[in-house]
Amino acid sequence: MTAEAARPWTSAPAAPPTVLGSREEAEIYVASVCFKHGPPRLLGAELEWVVQHSGNPHRPLQAQHLAEALGAHVPRSLVPDSPHRPLPYGSTVTVEPGGQLEISSPPCASLTELIATVEGDTAALTELLNPAGLVLTNLGSDPYRPSHRLIDIPRYVAMEIAFDRIGPMGRAMMCSTAAVQVCLDAGTPSDVALRWAALHDLGPVLVAAFANSPWLGGRLTGWVSSRMQAWFALDPVRTRPSPVHWDPQLDWNPAADWARRALDTPLLCQRRPCGSWEVPSGVTFADWLSGALPGRPSTADLDYHLTTLFPPVRPQGYLEVRYLDAQPAGQWLVPVAVLAALLADPEVTAAARDACAPAAGRWLQAAKRGLRDSILAVAAREVFELACAALPALHAPPELQVLLEEITEYRVRRGRCPADDLINAAGDSVAPTGGTQRNGSRCTGGQLL
Repeated sequence: MTAEAARPWTSAPAAPPTVLGSREEAEIYVASVCFKHGPPRLLGAELEWVVQHSGNPHRPLQAQHLAEALGAHVPRSLVPDSPHRPLPYGSTVTVEPGGQLEISSPPCASLTELIATVEGDTAALTELLNPAGLVLTNLGSDPYRPSHRLIDIPRYVAMEIAFDRIGPMGRAMMCSTAAVQVCLDAGTPSDVALRWAALHDLGPVLVAAFANSPWLGGRLTGWVSSRMQAWFALDPVRTRPSPVHWDPQLDWNPAADWARRALDTPLLCQRRPCGSWEVPSGVTFADWLSGALPGRPSTADLDYHLTTLFPPVRPQGYLEVRYLDAQPAGQWLVPVAVLAALLADPEVTAAARDACAPAAGRWLQAAKRGLRDSILAVAAREVFELACAALPALHAPPELQVLLEEITEYRVRRGRCPADDLINAAGDSVAPTGGTQRNGSRCTGGQLL
């Protein structure tokens, strides 16, 4: 997600902006707003899709066509005076720079509630698009069209300029990729460090197991997750994983680490009432505090800056997992269930970290080779077995338990990820259409349908 977050994770009213006087004050503020402590109760999901014209995946999208299809649900980035109404189950719709669609669920109290919410709103979104001849694909990247920005708002223009200084991957990320993002409570002060560390340790293993984007812009890239290839290359300072120093014997505070990182990350843009939002290259938020740009930044400016940081796990009061590709039809709920199950019990969470330890830091290997990497494959088998054993405690629908067990047996234990089904063994396959979004999943005779 490159747009600003729109999730009402807390009902508390936002405090009025205040001018920041020092780096210390800014770091304290970041730590307080990004890690909200409390018993882990809530779960959310953000689903993105590459949108295609039905029957003609090569045809470019048009902003007006997309806006007309979304009607009263269209975001104000496309129609400034839109009422931007939520979908029937409460999810909000956003449009990414290249026309990808995203729904952000409200926070839910259970996995069952989340599934009902997302499935219901996905069906509603599909019904909006059908009359316009548009379909939601089930791929982590656009396999056909070149990366082209559809939305002309100052934020996206400034982002494109900043990323273009580094290379072409910024445009690919902005305009041609789609994800499943999972949101979880940060947890109590005693377990937030473990949960933060575990989500990072699980990253390479889950990137490999759920990779689903081998095609990008009409070619096989050589990566099972071209989406994560783009993310890691577009601006490493902004997108690299956060370092993990957690040990049960140490007093480590990830909030303090994150606050320092946020202030030392260059600005991507600076909001202005009119004109360009572009900023000079390399100016950090800390530099702004020190007078590098006109005016003193406020807490509102810092809040906005935080929306322009794109690490694999991002704290926003809750913890947002951003490293998962969009999944095949009916399977978005599997990575959500895996993470929810593994983080529901601290003992299971610690066991998952132990299983992932040999694969720590193998982010690029995961995006490049998936479960063909033997170290990641061994870790994935252990992690998925832990998730299968832990899922019943969440009282998930029986069909989800069956789906997770079948994916574990017939995909993970065989060292395969969804991308492998999109690549011909001879290396001469044609790019997939991605199909259309359907509700639910069916598993029969060990075959995922």
